[in-house]
Amino acid sequence: MERNPPRLIIGALRGGTGKTIVSLAIISGWRNKGLVIAPFKKGPDFIDAAWLAGAAGQACYNLDTFLMDKNTVLKSFLSRTEGKAGAVIEGNRGIYDGVDEKGTHSTATLAKLLKAPVILVVDATKATRTLAALILGCQKMDPRLEIKGIILNKIGGNRHRKIICSSIEKTCRIPILGEVPKLKEVPFLERQLGLVPPAENSQKEKSLEFCKEIGLKYLDLDGLWRVATLTSGLSASLTEKEEEKKIVDSSVRIGVINDAAFHFYYPENIEELEKRGGKIIGINALEDRELPSIDGLYIGGGFPEVKIEELAANRSFRASLLKAIENGLPVYAECGGAMYLGESIYTRNKFFPMTGIFPVIFGVDEKPWGHGYTILKSDAPNPFFKIGSVIRGHEFHYSRVLKWEKNLTPSVFKVERGFGLDGKRDGLCYKNVLSSYTHIHALGEKRWATALIKKAEWYKNN
Repeated sequence: MERNPPRLIIGALRGGTGKTIVSLAIISGWRNKGLVIAPFKKGPDFIDAAWLAGAAGQACYNLDTFLMDKNTVLKSFLSRTEGKAGAVIEGNRGIYDGVDEKGTHSTATLAKLLKAPVILVVDATKATRTLAALILGCQKMDPRLEIKGIILNKIGGNRHRKIICSSIEKTCRIPILGEVPKLKEVPFLERQLGLVPPAENSQKEKSLEFCKEIGLKYLDLDGLWRVATLTSGLSASLTEKEEEKKIVDSSVRIGVINDAAFHFYYPENIEELEKRGGKIIGINALEDRELPSIDGLYIGGGFPEVKIEELAANRSFRASLLKAIENGLPVYAECGGAMYLGESIYTRNKFFPMTGIFPVIFGVDEKPWGHGYTILKSDAPNPFFKIGSVIRGHEFHYSRVLKWEKNLTPSVFKVERGFGLDGKRDGLCYKNVLSSYTHIHALGEKRWATALIKKAEWYKNN
């Protein structure tokens, strides 16, 4: 597989500089010109990806060299850009920030793998010529990284702008391709993990229109497109590993709870279930009165605490889920989904009853308990992973375990990296249910989709 789609990576000196809004502005601006753009998000992320998908009018896919091998990253990128005019990849954190002092798995790593030109978004607040020094440092840090343009954000005024632009152009010899002033009102709400997801934003369309206006008014969209076309070809091996070939022709019904409480799903995870013959059945835990006829269930992450009263009030749905699980229904739950399977969630100074599969009480905190990549090792029987399996994933949660009687509900994963349930263990198992704080990506954890489908087939036949 070899192609050369026009592409840009949107990086920054640090997190919180406006990468997401700039990425949305570029995608929206190019889309306004009639271009069909494939959106991508570097690293593990659901919220930014959902906004990028809204701007592009199509699914946003994640690219991550920790969660998947490099050839899989290339294959995913090339397949998702087929038939598209170009691609925008939003980076994460600072351009060189990775898991260690070498910057392993950083946005720069991905940019070099994709041979993609980088546009740096620079927050101009309370600085002028120093910004040129910072950009120059990024240029010198790794000459192989193709930093091809700068977008300035939060410019204070015309004098401020002139000094910054002159300093950067003379010192770094790099073009300024966007100049966004300080804006009084930005129609994006923020929470602990960044932007509030579009599923919870009643002004979603207004927010996306705002980004389009930024692109049309403040960005050099033609200049950015010229940079995007200055790329060389990419190739990926089509040789697939043995486990990838074992795609079964199934006809099982896989329920996916997708509502305002649970909506953190990688599109690749759903697609991999479908590739193996699963028929996806959408479920709403807030409104549906009972579980539909399904052979397996996938509950993703989200913010159950935001819709906690509705979840607690829907007793009939929780009862039907509990009954199906007692009858052997295979269930895989991640993070917020795992909390939903617990006894209760403590938030707003009150305990709210949940499904009660596991005698575990969760509480929502104001500080993060798990935030970053995870590595788990399966060391006890469970429905989806053999003993000895090593699982790579990530966790983002402000919740924690308040009560867990470990003798009644033993865990099945040893935490080798991350926090999990208590810093040492993760993964609760009951009958054919497995819940964990870790999110997995199906392109990196290729055993998962096959295991869920096979377990659903067993349930259907028995």
